[in-house]
Amino acid sequence: MSGLVDIGANLAHRSFRGDLGEVLEGAARAGVGAIVVTGTSVTASAAAADLAARERAGPVALTSTAGIHPHEARTFGPLAAATLRELAQRDVVVAVGECGRDYNRDFSPRPAQRACFEAQLELAAELRMPVFMHERDAHDDFLAVVRRHRPRLVAAVVHCFTGTAREAEAYLDLDLHLGITGWICDERRGRHLADVVRAIPEDRLMIETDAPFLLPRDLPAAPSSRRNEPRFLPHVLRAVARARGADEAAVAASTSRVARSFFGLGG
Repeated sequence: MSGLVDIGANLAHRSFRGDLGEVLEGAARAGVGAIVVTGTSVTASAAAADLAARERAGPVALTSTAGIHPHEARTFGPLAAATLRELAQRDVVVAVGECGRDYNRDFSPRPAQRACFEAQLELAAELRMPVFMHERDAHDDFLAVVRRHRPRLVAAVVHCFTGTAREAEAYLDLDLHLGITGWICDERRGRHLADVVRAIPEDRLMIETDAPFLLPRDLPAAPSSRRNEPRFLPHVLRAVARARGADEAAVAASTSRVARSFFGLGG
């Protein structure tokens, strides 16, 4: 199946319960061919995998990740670890995560975040799976952990990258991929990303919506609900292409090719 690849959408989120079929149809009409549904806790990861399996014959190819977001790190323990291992080995699950460090709100204590993150990196290394990572306001601590584990990881992406050029360079030096969202469309907070995106090598760049979050701020006729959807991925694509001074079709082809290779997707 061809089309754009949205590497991160939280389609198991409660906001999609009433109209997921319409959301997927809208994504397909917009040219999205594949979506990786994000798992952010044991419960959400199970729901994401079930959703991907249930929609095998749907209009968009769905796969999922299995992981525990740093906000949920306080829930990590032996039972969660065992369940996560089982989920990660389901055929629809293509990466471990969303995992990482988040000091913006510290919903989980920082020592718990570290332990949870390290355990998921170890699981990914053991299972030879890519890692879907999250970092916010925790760059130095996050980088130190990733640097230590990187030699054993097959591949890793810092999703929803919103950081500085220096931070991007540090991640790229570790041969990481970067995922760009509609944050690049925010003239208040994301203006710097235009320069950052220009410096990301083509073979390390992917795009995503992070739906239902991060609705592009400059989206024409934005929905009154403010809910982001995969059908808005082309808007992110246009912003990325514009920032890179590149042909939109070429960026669509390259980001999709990179995503399909990274996650082992068909098409």
